[in-house]
Amino acid sequence: MRFKLYTDVHEFYRDTYGILMRHEAQNMISLGNIIIGHEGKDKTGWRDPVNWLMATISDVNGIQLTAVMTPPHNITLYATDNIINSDAIDCMIDGLKDHEIPGVTTEKVLAEYFAEKYTAQKGLTFKTIMSQRIYELKAVNPDIKQFGVVRLLDEKDMYFFPYWVEAFNAANIYGKTEMSIPQDGKSYRYQLSGQKLYVLEDNGIPVSMAGYTREMQTAIGVAFVYTPPYYRGKGYASSCVAQISQIALDKGFTKCVLYTDLLNPISNSIYKKIGYRPVCDSLMLEFK
Repeated sequence: MRFKLYTDVHEFYRDTYGILMRHEAQNMISLGNIIIGHEGKDKTGWRDPVNWLMATISDVNGIQLTAVMTPPHNITLYATDNIINSDAIDCMIDGLKDHEIPGVTTEKVLAEYFAEKYTAQKGLTFKTIMSQRIYELKAVNPDIKQFGVVRLLDEKDMYFFPYWVEAFNAANIYGKTEMSIPQDGKSYRYQLSGQKLYVLEDNGIPVSMAGYTREMQTAIGVAFVYTPPYYRGKGYASSCVAQISQIALDKGFTKCVLYTDLLNPISNSIYKKIGYRPVCDSLMLEFK
């Protein structure tokens, strides 16, 4: 087994893109990151590849394990063709011995296997931050009831958008329980500038939002699904996600991909009704 640490994101992209594309939906995070780095159009925050950790493990048959980490986020891994090779895992852990890894986010079986070996060697423990399921959609269920219209969020929505973002984060990210609105609106305007976030309006009133994340060769990520508590249970989230999923398909993407929290049965049920089908389970694990 041979460990290779990369400093050139373009070389890493050339070596791993085709391999990661074998399971495009499963590798949405890794693929999205290396595309961002390879294109070099946006180096805001964690997106600058100069700070990334990129590595592969190879044998005579080629790359067997791929790893990419964009600090401060977890490392993401892919065992080629989802075949876990114990020697490749050991070689990766040994190669990363001088790097600090906060956790791993990847397909469930690989995440647990890597975490058990890594923490045992480092004298650490790990815990599950989120148990997720990855879904993909290739056709929207035509029976989903539609409400109002969706439109892109923009500057005029700054009166409510930051509050919705923080409420979404508090409910969905790393067990966060409190929300605060920074006085500087720069980060929110940055999100709006990407023109990937949509709001559903019913009779002119914003009632739900959803948006796109990473754009792949044939797939696009769907995320940021949020409905204020007082508008829930009315079918707004289903309508919003269904509409933007159809917009993506109409643009030429063959599938939409999203992650769900398995502890939220309501959202999982909603997505299935829209037409999303399970691909695999994924774990977000934190090392302590």
